[in-house]
Amino acid sequence: MARRALITGVTGQDGSYLAEFLLDKGYEVFGMVRRSSTVTFERVAHIQDRITLVPGEMTDEVSIINVLRDCKPDELYNLAAQSFVQTSFTQPVFTGEATALGVTRVLDAIRIVNPEVRFYQASSSEMFGKVHESPQNELTPFHPRSPYGVAKVYGHWITVNYRESYGLHASSGILFNHESPRRGLEFVTRKVTNAAARVAVGLEREVRLGNLEAQRDWGFAGDYVRAMWLMLQQDQPDDFVVATGVTHSVRELCEVAFGRVGLHWEDHVVVDEKFLRPAEVDVLVGDATKARTTLGWKPEVAFAELVEMMVDADLATLRR
Repeated sequence: MARRALITGVTGQDGSYLAEFLLDKGYEVFGMVRRSSTVTFERVAHIQDRITLVPGEMTDEVSIINVLRDCKPDELYNLAAQSFVQTSFTQPVFTGEATALGVTRVLDAIRIVNPEVRFYQASSSEMFGKVHESPQNELTPFHPRSPYGVAKVYGHWITVNYRESYGLHASSGILFNHESPRRGLEFVTRKVTNAAARVAVGLEREVRLGNLEAQRDWGFAGDYVRAMWLMLQQDQPDDFVVATGVTHSVRELCEVAFGRVGLHWEDHVVVDEKFLRPAEVDVLVGDATKARTTLGWKPEVAFAELVEMMVDADLATLRR
């Protein structure tokens, strides 16, 4: 029989790429979605007839228990979260409920229904925040600088706790920034690539951004979901940093994106203080040695290729 996987957050960027990946592996894929009249399925529309969508709520453990009993998954990938850092400052309580306590509810549901389910937790490089060392690895201390980062630290450690307390096969992927054409427009990478495309076709003249000197370790989401799957294929659960090991600034992002459409970024980028965070994370760069040696994972899409892919996709959408 085909293995069964349940993905929370299946309609998000990572959820859609992971669902595609697992379908190609022959899995039966279930996606948990919130009941809402405004849910968008655009990221999974092309595979919606091949996956089973089930209603569930990260703030309601009973609904998660029912989903587990109905779907009977072999693997559960927890990708659901309030995942936008800037929003976490204005919605800190909701961020804690969904991004932190939601992990506990899922883990406890697994403990109650079937402790044999293998669990993946989407941890984040934002947990490192005000970094204590560079590059960051699995042993680097956490110092989060946003409610989102704090919530992810909780989710990370409760995963470790359930692994050690109840013997669950529970692993965390400490994923550094990973992007794609399916990234939401509120994230700086997609904001920039979409702006470059809109300026190129004459729909906009400028884009307003915050800290141009912030540096991130950006990779391709399609590469990173492969690492998630590899973690759950190991005999023993563990935590892994997933990253390219190379940093680029927002300024470089702008240069590549606008250069793709033959424009000079300086003519179209405006720094706006309202986009500066109350507590900034200046530099994040990951050391994925453990993922390379233990999982055999490495990224395949380079930074410039990623940005150009995103600009091209935004141009194609606008022209359609």
